Amino acid sequence: MLQSHRLYFIALLPPQEIQDYANQIKQYFADKYASRHAQKSPPHITLQPPFKWADADVPRLEKFLGDFASCRESVPITLSEFGAFAPRVIYINVVRSLELLTLHTDLMLHLESNLGIIDKVGKTRPFAPHMTVAFKDLTRQNFKAAWSEFEKQQLHFEFTASYLKLLLHDGRRWNVKSEFLLQKAYLRGAP
Repeated sequence: MLQSHRLYFIALLPPQEIQDYANQIKQYFADKYASRHAQKSPPHITLQPPFKWADADVPRLEKFLGDFASCRESVPITLSEFGAFAPRVIYINVVRSLELLTLHTDLMLHLESNLGIIDKVGKTRPFAPHMTVAFKDLTRQNFKAAWSEFEKQQLHFEFTASYLKLLLHDGRRWNVKSEFLLQKAYLRGAP
């Protein structure tokens, strides 16, 4: 019997009002620069890029993520200005904090050692947290025009990420399948 596999990824999502703001920017890119690909997922900070996982094994993946999240604290997140990976990607910059980098590193190590999920590309370059607003279908010409418009724009948001989100690709777009509360208990007298 052939097992069915689907695409998943793990991310942090901002509160709804920040998602709404980011979605307005994505819509602007779709309207002005014909770049619609970023609209296929909710605004997010990727922790584990897309990976294939067997449908029958999803309960094991979700249990692992629940157990992992229960031992981790919420993460303060700061979004500041825009950034780019030339020549195709424009994003809202996520400030690299110790808490965010630690969560990412711990998750990568635990996914690899417990579930065999490996981000091969991530092993070759440093974690660059970001929230994509245009990519893939942004042409080089439109990238130049858009980047000259966005590179000096002001933007600043702060929030606390309290959930890991597991997203599932339905064949057309990414949707949140499940979420896991980051709920490490603070024990009195604990270091």
